[in-house]
Amino acid sequence: MSEHEEHEDGDPLPECPPMVSRDLKSILVTSVLQLEEIDVGLYRGKNHWIPLSRRLFGGQIIGQALVAAAKSVGDHLYAHSLHCYFVRAGDPDIPVLYNVDRVRDGRSFCVRSVKAIQRGEPILVLQASFHLDQPSPLMHQFSMPEVPPPEDLLSLEDLIRFVLGKPDLEQKVKQGFNKVLANEVPIEVRPVNPLQFSREVTTEPKRMFWVRARGHIGEGNMKLHVCVAAYISDYSFLGTTMMSYPAKRVKMMASLDHAMWFHNTFRADEWMLYEVNSPWAGGSRGLVQGRLWRRDGVLAASCCQEGLIRLTAPKDRSKL
Repeated sequence: MSEHEEHEDGDPLPECPPMVSRDLKSILVTSVLQLEEIDVGLYRGKNHWIPLSRRLFGGQIIGQALVAAAKSVGDHLYAHSLHCYFVRAGDPDIPVLYNVDRVRDGRSFCVRSVKAIQRGEPILVLQASFHLDQPSPLMHQFSMPEVPPPEDLLSLEDLIRFVLGKPDLEQKVKQGFNKVLANEVPIEVRPVNPLQFSREVTTEPKRMFWVRARGHIGEGNMKLHVCVAAYISDYSFLGTTMMSYPAKRVKMMASLDHAMWFHNTFRADEWMLYEVNSPWAGGSRGLVQGRLWRRDGVLAASCCQEGLIRLTAPKDRSKL
């Protein structure tokens, strides 16, 4: 949908605002992913953006755990994969401790295990593998989808403001959108198809959006960009499972596990296309898969997650 096309109800979408300067350092670098070293292999992290669920954002815990793991390996080694389980909900009112276990140190591979801890109990267990970059005669990838560039698309915040301008919008919906606007996320999102984020229509559980960290990170520190991408990867990920059920109301949604594979170098403060789909849901669980593409068509990373999804029970009309 271009900036001159109409929304489903006939209202034209507003024009895309001009890009603004991004000279300020990203808060993901200056605060969110800055860990305090307490002892050897033990770190403390701060909590920043808190979702409306009032539980810690899973991407923050993954990103901080990966930062802790990366501090224990040499500068010549880079994360190529991570696998983690969320075992308890995180409390946003207390800091998180990260305990790093050096599982293996090899010549070309290192493995680290990290426990994220609150009140003496783990809330996440992460394993990450680091690899020495090596040339390979085997190279292939899928083709990046063809989509409009981010400059031609509205931000998620602009789309919400557009919806809030509708005179017939329900008060409950308006309050929910205002809460979203007030709770600033440290990443920028530009949906390729705005209707897929509004859940106004039933669609296949597939969506794409451009994403990047707010603010400037800069070149050079690939370890940091990987940790920022780990943070970004959990945003609006599991919710893809609900795109085929716009009439259903979620009672509880929580990530159970999360995995990532890093394929090529990238900058997390530059636009990447996040291609997300949900191939399966059942048993009160849903599976989502994602690919992060650089603007030049190079596949930067792949993601996969399973989550718990419990719906609000429908009202018994016979008792009304």
